[in-house]
Amino acid sequence: MKRNKPFAFLVFILAMSLVISACSSDGEQSIDTKSKNADKINPDKLVEAPFEGWVEGLPQITAPEGFDWKEFEGVELNLISENTPPSSAIAANIDQFEDVTGIKVNIEQTDLSTVVEKVSLDFNSKSAKYHLIYADPYQILAKQSEHFLDLNQLIDEPTLPDVPGGLEDFSQAQLEATGYMGDKDEIFALPYDNPTMVLAYRKDVFEKYKDLFMEEKGYDWTPGSNMTWEQYYEVAKWITEKAKEGVITEVQYGTGHQAKQHDSLMNDFSNILAANGGDYFKKDNLGNLGSTEPGESAMDSKVALESAEFYNKLLKVAAPGSTSWDWSGVAEGFAAGNIAMIPEWHEFSAMFENEDSSNVAGKVAWTVLPKGKERRAHMFGGTGIGINKYASDEEIKAAWLFTVWSTSPQAQYMILKSEQGGSTPTRNSVYELADVKAGMEPGSPESKEMPNLLAMKPTLEAWKEENVYMRPKIPQWPQVNTYIFTELSKMLAGQQEPKETVEKITKQTNEITDR
Repeated sequence: MKRNKPFAFLVFILAMSLVISACSSDGEQSIDTKSKNADKINPDKLVEAPFEGWVEGLPQITAPEGFDWKEFEGVELNLISENTPPSSAIAANIDQFEDVTGIKVNIEQTDLSTVVEKVSLDFNSKSAKYHLIYADPYQILAKQSEHFLDLNQLIDEPTLPDVPGGLEDFSQAQLEATGYMGDKDEIFALPYDNPTMVLAYRKDVFEKYKDLFMEEKGYDWTPGSNMTWEQYYEVAKWITEKAKEGVITEVQYGTGHQAKQHDSLMNDFSNILAANGGDYFKKDNLGNLGSTEPGESAMDSKVALESAEFYNKLLKVAAPGSTSWDWSGVAEGFAAGNIAMIPEWHEFSAMFENEDSSNVAGKVAWTVLPKGKERRAHMFGGTGIGINKYASDEEIKAAWLFTVWSTSPQAQYMILKSEQGGSTPTRNSVYELADVKAGMEPGSPESKEMPNLLAMKPTLEAWKEENVYMRPKIPQWPQVNTYIFTELSKMLAGQQEPKETVEKITKQTNEITDR
Protein backbone atom coordinates (compact mmCIF):
# COMPACT_ATOMS: atom_id res chain seq x y z
CA MET A 1 0.00 0.00 0.00
CA LYS A 2 1.31 3.43 -0.91
CA ARG A 3 1.88 5.62 2.18
CA ASN A 4 0.72 9.23 2.46
CA LYS A 5 4.02 10.90 3.50
CA PRO A 6 2.62 14.37 4.51
CA PHE A 7 -0.01 12.71 6.69
CA ALA A 8 2.59 10.42 8.28
CA PHE A 9 4.77 13.44 9.05
CA LEU A 10 1.88 15.23 10.81
CA VAL A 11 1.15 12.10 12.85
CA PHE A 12 4.84 11.92 13.81
CA ILE A 13 4.88 15.60 14.93
CA LEU A 14 1.70 15.11 16.98
CA ALA A 15 3.11 11.97 18.61
CA MET A 16 6.35 13.71 19.50
CA SER A 17 4.40 16.63 20.99
CA LEU A 18 2.48 14.23 23.21
CA VAL A 19 5.71 12.52 24.29
CA ILE A 20 7.36 15.85 25.09
CA SER A 21 4.26 16.97 27.00
CA ALA A 22 4.22 13.76 29.03
CA CYS A 23 7.91 14.07 29.82
CA SER A 24 7.35 17.64 30.95
CA SER A 25 4.55 16.66 33.33
CA ASP A 26 6.72 13.97 34.97
CA GLY A 27 9.99 15.87 34.86
CA GLU A 28 10.79 19.46 35.67
CA GLN A 29 7.67 21.08 37.05
CA SER A 30 6.79 24.63 36.10
CA ILE A 31 4.65 26.45 38.65
CA ASP A 32 3.54 30.02 39.12
CA THR A 33 5.56 30.98 42.19
CA LYS A 34 4.73 34.68 42.27
CA SER A 35 2.46 36.29 44.81
CA LYS A 36 -0.94 37.46 43.59
CA ASN A 37 0.00 41.09 44.15
CA ALA A 38 3.54 40.69 42.83
CA ASP A 39 3.40 44.04 41.02
CA LYS A 40 2.87 45.82 44.38
CA ILE A 41 5.71 44.05 46.21
CA ASN A 42 9.10 45.62 46.87
CA PRO A 43 11.56 42.70 47.07
CA ASP A 44 14.39 45.04 48.06
CA LYS A 45 12.85 45.80 51.47
CA LEU A 46 12.05 43.08 54.00
CA VAL A 47 9.37 43.51 56.65
CA GLU A 48 9.03 41.56 59.90
CA ALA A 49 6.28 38.91 59.83
CA PRO A 50 3.39 39.28 62.32
CA PHE A 51 4.11 36.00 64.16
CA GLU A 52 4.39 36.08 67.95
CA GLY A 53 7.27 34.47 69.81
CA TRP A 54 10.33 36.02 68.21
CA VAL A 55 13.31 36.14 70.60
CA GLU A 56 16.12 38.68 70.53
CA GLY A 57 19.16 37.09 68.93
CA LEU A 58 17.30 34.85 66.46
CA PRO A 59 16.89 35.56 62.72
CA GLN A 60 13.40 36.94 62.13
CA ILE A 61 10.73 35.65 59.77
CA THR A 62 10.38 38.35 57.15
CA ALA A 63 8.63 38.96 53.84
CA PRO A 64 9.16 41.50 51.04
CA GLU A 65 7.36 44.79 51.59
CA GLY A 66 3.79 44.54 50.33
CA PHE A 67 3.45 40.77 50.81
CA ASP A 68 0.04 39.81 52.23
CA TRP A 69 0.32 37.03 54.82
CA LYS A 70 -3.43 36.43 54.33
CA GLU A 71 -2.98 35.84 50.58
CA PHE A 72 -3.84 32.15 50.92
CA GLU A 73 -6.58 32.50 53.53
CA GLY A 74 -9.06 29.65 53.22
CA VAL A 75 -6.56 27.15 51.80
CA GLU A 76 -6.55 23.83 53.70
CA LEU A 77 -3.33 21.80 53.92
CA ASN A 78 -2.75 18.21 55.06
CA LEU A 79 0.53 17.28 56.74
CA ILE A 80 1.44 13.64 57.38
CA SER A 81 4.17 12.95 59.93
CA GLU A 82 5.60 10.26 62.13
CA ASN A 83 4.61 10.52 65.79
CA THR A 84 7.45 12.81 66.81
CA PRO A 85 7.96 15.59 69.37
CA PRO A 86 8.22 18.43 66.82
CA SER A 87 4.98 17.47 65.08
CA SER A 88 3.21 17.20 68.44
CA ALA A 89 4.49 20.65 69.37
CA ILE A 90 3.55 22.11 65.99
CA ALA A 91 0.05 20.62 66.31
CA ALA A 92 -0.37 22.08 69.79
CA ASN A 93 0.66 25.54 68.61
CA ILE A 94 -0.71 25.54 65.07
CA ASP A 95 -3.00 28.47 65.90
CA GLN A 96 0.08 30.72 65.81
CA PHE A 97 0.41 29.96 62.09
CA GLU A 98 -3.28 29.76 61.25
CA ASP A 99 -4.13 33.08 62.93
CA VAL A 100 -1.52 34.96 60.87
CA THR A 101 -2.11 33.27 57.51
CA GLY A 102 -5.73 32.10 57.60
CA ILE A 103 -4.45 28.75 56.26
CA LYS A 104 -5.90 25.63 57.90
CA VAL A 105 -3.35 22.86 58.59
CA ASN A 106 -4.52 19.32 59.41
CA ILE A 107 -1.70 17.31 61.01
CA GLU A 108 -1.93 13.50 60.82
CA GLN A 109 0.58 11.67 63.04
CA THR A 110 1.18 7.93 62.91
CA ASP A 111 4.00 5.37 62.97
CA LEU A 112 6.70 5.70 60.32
CA SER A 113 5.70 2.53 58.43
CA THR A 114 2.19 3.89 57.92
CA VAL A 115 3.57 7.28 56.85
CA VAL A 116 5.75 5.54 54.24
CA GLU A 117 2.80 3.50 52.92
CA LYS A 118 0.38 6.43 52.73
CA VAL A 119 2.89 8.78 51.11
CA SER A 120 3.76 6.14 48.52
CA LEU A 121 0.08 5.63 47.61
CA ASP A 122 -0.47 9.39 47.43
CA PHE A 123 2.56 9.95 45.19
CA ASN A 124 1.60 7.10 42.88
CA SER A 125 -1.93 8.46 42.45
CA LYS A 126 -0.63 12.06 42.09
CA SER A 127 -3.75 13.17 43.96
CA ALA A 128 -1.86 15.38 46.46
CA LYS A 129 -3.98 14.30 49.40
CA TYR A 130 -0.98 15.25 51.52
CA HIS A 131 0.54 18.62 50.68
CA LEU A 132 3.28 18.53 53.32
CA ILE A 133 5.36 15.39 53.83
CA TYR A 134 7.53 14.22 56.72
CA ALA A 135 10.32 13.27 54.34
CA ASP A 136 12.30 10.55 56.11
CA PRO A 137 15.57 10.61 54.12
CA TYR A 138 15.97 6.84 54.00
CA GLN A 139 12.44 5.45 53.87
CA ILE A 140 10.79 8.15 51.72
CA LEU A 141 13.08 10.76 50.16
CA ALA A 142 15.71 8.40 48.73
CA LYS A 143 13.05 6.35 46.93
CA GLN A 144 10.51 9.06 46.09
CA SER A 145 12.49 12.25 45.50
CA GLU A 146 11.00 12.78 42.02
CA HIS A 147 7.61 13.44 43.64
CA PHE A 148 8.84 16.31 45.82
CA LEU A 149 8.88 19.92 44.68
CA ASP A 150 12.30 21.46 44.17
CA LEU A 151 12.19 24.12 46.90
CA ASN A 152 14.71 26.26 45.02
CA GLN A 153 11.76 27.53 42.96
CA LEU A 154 10.28 29.07 46.12
CA ILE A 155 13.53 30.04 47.80
CA ASP A 156 14.50 32.03 44.71
CA GLU A 157 11.10 33.73 44.30
CA PRO A 158 11.57 37.40 45.36
CA THR A 159 7.85 38.02 46.02
CA LEU A 160 7.59 35.25 48.66
CA PRO A 161 9.10 34.99 52.17
CA ASP A 162 12.61 33.56 52.22
CA VAL A 163 14.15 31.06 54.66
CA PRO A 164 14.80 33.05 57.88
CA GLY A 165 18.53 33.19 58.53
CA GLY A 166 19.17 31.42 55.21
CA LEU A 167 20.09 27.80 54.58
CA GLU A 168 23.43 28.46 56.29
CA ASP A 169 21.67 28.57 59.69
CA PHE A 170 21.08 24.81 59.42
CA SER A 171 23.80 22.26 60.12
CA GLN A 172 25.12 21.72 56.61
CA ALA A 173 25.59 17.98 57.17
CA GLN A 174 21.98 17.68 58.35
CA LEU A 175 20.76 19.80 55.43
CA GLU A 176 22.56 17.52 52.98
CA ALA A 177 21.20 14.36 54.61
CA THR A 178 17.59 15.50 54.92
CA GLY A 179 17.21 17.85 51.95
CA TYR A 180 19.05 16.52 48.90
CA MET A 181 19.15 13.31 46.90
CA GLY A 182 22.10 12.42 44.68
CA ASP A 183 23.38 15.96 44.13
CA LYS A 184 22.73 19.54 45.24
CA ASP A 185 20.98 20.72 42.08
CA GLU A 186 17.58 20.42 43.73
CA ILE A 187 16.54 20.70 47.39
CA PHE A 188 13.49 18.69 48.40
CA ALA A 189 13.14 19.30 52.15
CA LEU A 190 14.32 21.50 55.02
CA PRO A 191 15.61 20.01 58.31
CA TYR A 192 12.71 19.43 60.72
CA ASP A 193 14.15 17.26 63.50
CA ASN A 194 17.53 15.76 64.39
CA PRO A 195 17.49 12.81 66.87
CA THR A 196 20.96 11.32 67.34
CA MET A 197 22.19 8.36 69.36
CA VAL A 198 24.38 9.06 72.40
CA LEU A 199 24.89 7.29 75.74
CA ALA A 200 22.64 7.67 78.78
CA TYR A 201 23.91 6.31 82.07
CA ARG A 202 23.07 6.27 85.79
CA LYS A 203 25.48 8.71 87.39
CA ASP A 204 24.45 7.60 90.90
CA VAL A 205 25.57 4.01 90.17
CA PHE A 206 28.85 5.06 88.58
CA GLU A 207 29.71 7.41 91.43
CA LYS A 208 28.83 4.93 94.21
CA TYR A 209 30.81 1.95 92.84
CA LYS A 210 33.66 3.80 91.15
CA ASP A 211 36.29 2.85 93.73
CA LEU A 212 35.25 -0.82 93.82
CA PHE A 213 35.54 -1.12 90.05
CA MET A 214 38.86 0.71 90.11
CA GLU A 215 40.13 -1.70 92.75
CA GLU A 216 39.18 -4.76 90.71
CA LYS A 217 39.79 -3.58 87.13
CA GLY A 218 42.36 -0.82 87.53
CA TYR A 219 40.81 2.05 85.55
CA ASP A 220 38.23 4.82 85.87
CA TRP A 221 35.00 3.37 84.53
CA THR A 222 33.06 6.64 84.18
CA PRO A 223 31.53 6.72 80.67
CA GLY A 224 33.06 9.47 78.56
CA SER A 225 35.28 10.27 75.62
CA ASN A 226 37.97 7.75 76.63
CA MET A 227 35.76 4.69 76.95
CA THR A 228 36.07 2.00 74.25
CA TRP A 229 33.40 -0.49 73.21
CA GLU A 230 35.50 -3.29 74.71
CA GLN A 231 35.55 -1.41 78.03
CA TYR A 232 31.81 -0.79 77.69
CA TYR A 233 31.31 -4.55 77.44
CA GLU A 234 33.53 -5.19 80.46
CA VAL A 235 31.74 -2.55 82.55
CA ALA A 236 28.28 -3.80 81.54
CA LYS A 237 29.20 -7.41 82.35
CA TRP A 238 30.69 -6.40 85.72
CA ILE A 239 27.58 -4.46 86.75
CA THR A 240 25.26 -7.34 85.80
CA GLU A 241 27.39 -9.83 87.78
CA LYS A 242 27.63 -7.56 90.84
CA ALA A 243 23.87 -7.01 90.72
CA LYS A 244 23.28 -10.78 90.72
CA GLU A 245 25.65 -11.11 93.69
CA GLY A 246 23.69 -8.45 95.54
CA VAL A 247 26.61 -6.01 95.65
CA ILE A 248 24.91 -3.50 93.37
CA THR A 249 21.29 -2.91 94.35
CA GLU A 250 20.29 0.13 92.29
CA VAL A 251 20.07 -1.68 88.93
CA GLN A 252 19.83 -5.25 87.65
CA TYR A 253 21.72 -4.98 84.36
CA GLY A 254 24.74 -3.13 83.03
CA THR A 255 23.37 -2.35 79.58
CA GLY A 256 20.16 -2.39 77.57
CA HIS A 257 19.62 -2.22 73.80
CA GLN A 258 16.99 -1.54 71.14
CA ALA A 259 17.62 -4.94 69.53
CA LYS A 260 14.11 -5.96 68.47
CA GLN A 261 13.74 -7.27 64.89
CA HIS A 262 13.07 -3.71 63.74
CA ASP A 263 14.76 -0.65 62.28
CA SER A 264 16.03 0.08 65.80
CA LEU A 265 18.30 -3.00 65.70
CA MET A 266 20.06 -1.72 62.57
CA ASN A 267 20.57 1.65 64.28
CA ASP A 268 21.99 0.09 67.44
CA PHE A 269 24.39 -2.19 65.54
CA SER A 270 25.49 0.60 63.17
CA ASN A 271 27.09 2.57 66.02
CA ILE A 272 29.56 -0.30 66.52
CA LEU A 273 30.05 -1.16 62.84
CA ALA A 274 30.87 2.46 61.92
CA ALA A 275 33.07 2.97 65.01
CA ASN A 276 35.17 0.03 63.84
CA GLY A 277 35.58 1.63 60.41
CA GLY A 278 32.90 -0.43 58.65
CA ASP A 279 29.83 0.44 56.59
CA TYR A 280 27.11 -1.28 54.60
CA PHE A 281 28.53 -0.46 51.14
CA LYS A 282 32.03 -0.15 49.71
CA LYS A 283 31.18 3.16 48.01
CA ASP A 284 32.01 6.22 50.15
CA ASN A 285 29.76 9.08 51.27
CA LEU A 286 26.37 7.47 50.63
CA GLY A 287 25.01 8.94 53.85
CA ASN A 288 24.94 12.65 53.03
CA LEU A 289 23.82 13.35 49.46
CA GLY A 290 22.94 9.72 48.69
CA SER A 291 23.08 7.83 45.40
CA THR A 292 20.89 5.67 43.17
CA GLU A 293 23.89 3.39 42.50
CA PRO A 294 25.35 2.26 45.82
CA GLY A 295 27.61 -0.42 44.38
CA GLU A 296 28.68 -3.54 46.24
CA SER A 297 27.88 -4.49 49.80
CA ALA A 298 30.72 -4.11 52.31
CA MET A 299 29.24 -6.59 54.77
CA ASP A 300 31.64 -9.29 53.59
CA SER A 301 34.52 -7.35 55.17
CA LYS A 302 36.57 -8.51 58.15
CA VAL A 303 35.47 -5.48 60.17
CA ALA A 304 31.78 -6.28 59.52
CA LEU A 305 32.28 -9.83 60.82
CA GLU A 306 34.20 -8.61 63.88
CA SER A 307 31.48 -6.05 64.60
CA ALA A 308 28.76 -8.71 64.36
CA GLU A 309 30.73 -11.00 66.68
CA PHE A 310 31.17 -8.19 69.22
CA TYR A 311 27.50 -7.15 69.07
CA ASN A 312 26.46 -10.78 69.61
CA LYS A 313 28.76 -10.97 72.63
CA LEU A 314 27.52 -7.64 74.03
CA LEU A 315 23.87 -8.62 73.82
CA LYS A 316 24.56 -11.76 75.85
CA VAL A 317 25.27 -9.58 78.92
CA ALA A 318 22.46 -7.07 78.23
CA ALA A 319 19.06 -6.86 79.89
CA PRO A 320 17.07 -9.84 78.53
CA GLY A 321 14.31 -7.58 77.29
CA SER A 322 16.69 -6.03 74.79
CA THR A 323 15.77 -8.36 71.93
CA SER A 324 12.12 -7.36 72.28
CA TRP A 325 12.72 -3.61 72.62
CA ASP A 326 12.80 -0.86 70.04
CA TRP A 327 13.95 2.66 71.07
CA SER A 328 10.81 3.25 73.15
CA GLY A 329 11.05 -0.14 74.86
CA VAL A 330 14.63 0.28 76.02
CA ALA A 331 13.83 3.83 77.14
CA GLU A 332 10.99 2.51 79.29
CA GLY A 333 13.30 -0.16 80.74
CA PHE A 334 15.89 2.48 81.59
CA ALA A 335 13.29 4.84 83.05
CA ALA A 336 12.01 2.00 85.25
CA GLY A 337 15.44 2.02 86.95
CA ASN A 338 16.70 -1.46 86.03
CA ILE A 339 19.59 -0.61 83.69
CA ALA A 340 22.85 1.29 84.18
CA MET A 341 23.65 2.30 80.56
CA ILE A 342 21.85 2.49 77.19
CA PRO A 343 22.77 3.86 73.76
CA GLU A 344 19.67 5.95 72.99
CA TRP A 345 18.29 8.80 70.89
CA HIS A 346 19.06 12.01 72.74
CA GLU A 347 15.48 13.28 72.65
CA PHE A 348 14.46 10.75 75.30
CA SER A 349 16.09 12.98 77.92
CA ALA A 350 12.78 14.71 78.64
CA MET A 351 11.14 11.35 79.30
CA PHE A 352 13.86 10.33 81.78
CA GLU A 353 13.54 13.63 83.67
CA ASN A 354 9.74 13.41 83.98
CA GLU A 355 9.16 12.60 87.67
CA ASP A 356 5.61 11.47 86.95
CA SER A 357 6.71 8.59 84.70
CA SER A 358 10.39 7.95 85.43
CA ASN A 359 12.21 6.43 88.42
CA VAL A 360 15.54 7.89 87.28
CA ALA A 361 14.77 11.62 87.17
CA GLY A 362 17.79 13.58 88.36
CA LYS A 363 20.03 10.48 88.19
CA VAL A 364 20.86 10.43 84.47
CA ALA A 365 23.96 11.74 82.74
CA TRP A 366 24.70 11.77 78.99
CA THR A 367 27.94 11.34 77.11
CA VAL A 368 29.28 10.34 73.72
CA LEU A 369 29.22 6.70 72.63
CA PRO A 370 32.35 4.56 73.17
CA LYS A 371 35.19 4.44 70.67
CA GLY A 372 35.71 1.56 68.26
CA LYS A 373 38.85 0.55 66.41
CA GLU A 374 38.75 3.62 64.15
CA ARG A 375 36.63 6.30 65.80
CA ARG A 376 33.38 6.87 67.67
CA ALA A 377 30.22 6.87 65.59
CA HIS A 378 26.72 8.15 66.42
CA MET A 379 23.73 7.26 64.27
CA PHE A 380 21.86 10.35 63.00
CA GLY A 381 18.11 9.98 62.54
CA GLY A 382 16.91 13.42 61.46
CA THR A 383 14.17 14.17 58.94
CA GLY A 384 13.11 17.08 56.74
CA ILE A 385 9.76 18.48 55.68
CA GLY A 386 8.96 18.74 51.97
CA ILE A 387 6.12 19.72 49.61
CA ASN A 388 4.16 17.39 47.30
CA LYS A 389 4.76 18.63 43.75
CA TYR A 390 1.31 17.46 42.56
CA ALA A 391 -0.44 20.05 44.76
CA SER A 392 -1.96 23.10 43.07
CA ASP A 393 0.10 26.27 42.72
CA GLU A 394 -1.92 27.95 45.47
CA GLU A 395 -1.51 24.96 47.80
CA ILE A 396 2.22 24.83 47.08
CA LYS A 397 2.71 28.47 48.01
CA ALA A 398 0.56 28.06 51.14
CA ALA A 399 2.66 25.00 52.05
CA TRP A 400 5.79 27.09 51.57
CA LEU A 401 4.58 29.59 54.18
CA PHE A 402 4.09 26.70 56.61
CA THR A 403 7.55 25.32 55.79
CA VAL A 404 9.17 28.72 56.36
CA TRP A 405 7.40 29.11 59.70
CA SER A 406 7.77 25.55 61.06
CA THR A 407 11.51 25.36 60.32
CA SER A 408 12.24 28.94 61.41
CA PRO A 409 14.50 29.59 64.41
CA GLN A 410 11.61 30.99 66.44
CA ALA A 411 9.36 27.98 65.75
CA GLN A 412 12.23 25.61 66.56
CA TYR A 413 12.76 27.49 69.83
CA MET A 414 9.03 27.21 70.54
CA ILE A 415 9.19 23.44 69.90
CA LEU A 416 12.13 23.12 72.28
CA LYS A 417 10.15 24.78 75.08
CA SER A 418 6.83 23.12 74.31
CA GLU A 419 5.38 20.73 76.88
CA GLN A 420 3.98 18.64 74.02
CA GLY A 421 7.24 18.51 72.12
CA GLY A 422 10.65 19.23 73.50
CA SER A 423 12.51 18.32 70.32
CA THR A 424 15.89 19.96 69.93
CA PRO A 425 16.23 22.70 67.27
CA THR A 426 17.62 22.20 63.78
CA ARG A 427 18.88 25.82 63.73
CA ASN A 428 22.41 26.78 64.77
CA SER A 429 21.28 30.23 65.93
CA VAL A 430 19.04 28.77 68.67
CA TYR A 431 22.03 27.11 70.35
CA GLU A 432 23.65 30.55 70.72
CA LEU A 433 20.89 31.83 73.03
CA ALA A 434 21.99 32.29 76.64
CA ASP A 435 19.10 30.32 78.15
CA VAL A 436 19.66 27.43 75.76
CA LYS A 437 23.34 27.25 76.72
CA ALA A 438 22.35 27.40 80.40
CA GLY A 439 19.88 24.56 79.85
CA MET A 440 22.72 22.21 78.97
CA GLU A 441 23.99 22.46 82.57
CA PRO A 442 22.48 19.86 84.93
CA GLY A 443 20.51 21.40 87.78
CA SER A 444 19.97 24.76 86.13
CA PRO A 445 16.42 26.20 86.03
CA GLU A 446 16.65 26.19 82.24
CA SER A 447 17.46 22.45 82.19
CA LYS A 448 14.29 21.77 84.16
CA GLU A 449 12.26 23.84 81.69
CA MET A 450 13.97 22.29 78.63
CA PRO A 451 15.16 18.82 79.81
CA ASN A 452 16.18 17.62 76.34
CA LEU A 453 19.04 20.11 76.51
CA LEU A 454 20.71 17.90 79.14
CA ALA A 455 21.76 15.58 76.33
CA MET A 456 22.92 18.35 73.99
CA LYS A 457 26.60 18.66 74.94
CA PRO A 458 27.44 15.12 73.76
CA THR A 459 24.94 15.48 70.92
CA LEU A 460 26.71 18.57 69.58
CA GLU A 461 29.94 16.55 69.78
CA ALA A 462 28.23 13.66 67.99
CA TRP A 463 27.19 15.96 65.11
CA LYS A 464 30.81 16.73 64.23
CA GLU A 465 31.80 15.23 60.89
CA GLU A 466 34.34 12.88 62.45
CA ASN A 467 31.79 11.52 64.96
CA VAL A 468 28.47 11.29 63.13
CA TYR A 469 27.25 8.26 61.18
CA MET A 470 24.63 8.58 58.47
CA ARG A 471 23.28 5.37 56.99
CA PRO A 472 23.26 4.92 53.19
CA LYS A 473 20.65 7.11 51.48
CA ILE A 474 19.72 4.92 48.53
CA PRO A 475 16.38 3.90 46.95
CA GLN A 476 16.96 0.27 47.95
CA TRP A 477 17.50 1.11 51.64
CA PRO A 478 14.11 -0.08 53.01
CA GLN A 479 14.83 -3.58 51.63
CA VAL A 480 18.50 -3.55 52.68
CA ASN A 481 17.52 -2.35 56.16
CA THR A 482 15.09 -5.25 56.47
CA TYR A 483 17.81 -7.74 55.48
CA ILE A 484 20.16 -6.27 58.11
CA PHE A 485 17.83 -6.31 61.10
CA THR A 486 16.26 -9.65 60.14
CA GLU A 487 19.59 -11.47 59.88
CA LEU A 488 21.01 -9.78 62.98
CA SER A 489 17.87 -10.78 64.88
CA LYS A 490 18.39 -14.44 63.87
CA MET A 491 21.97 -14.18 65.13
CA LEU A 492 20.90 -12.78 68.49
CA ALA A 493 18.33 -15.56 68.80
CA GLY A 494 21.08 -18.13 68.34
CA GLN A 495 19.71 -19.36 65.00
CA GLN A 496 22.91 -18.58 63.08
CA GLU A 497 26.52 -17.57 63.65
CA PRO A 498 27.87 -14.03 62.95
CA LYS A 499 29.74 -15.29 59.87
CA GLU A 500 26.55 -16.68 58.30
CA THR A 501 24.76 -13.47 59.27
CA VAL A 502 27.09 -11.10 57.41
CA GLU A 503 27.27 -13.48 54.44
CA LYS A 504 23.48 -13.49 54.11
CA ILE A 505 23.28 -9.70 54.40
CA THR A 506 25.95 -9.36 51.72
CA LYS A 507 24.25 -11.79 49.33
CA GLN A 508 20.76 -10.32 49.75
CA THR A 509 22.05 -6.75 49.45
CA ASN A 510 23.97 -7.46 46.26
CA GLU A 511 20.91 -9.14 44.75
CA ILE A 512 18.72 -6.10 45.36
CA THR A 513 21.38 -3.75 43.97
CA ASP A 514 22.12 -6.12 41.02
CA ARG A 515 25.72 -6.74 42.04
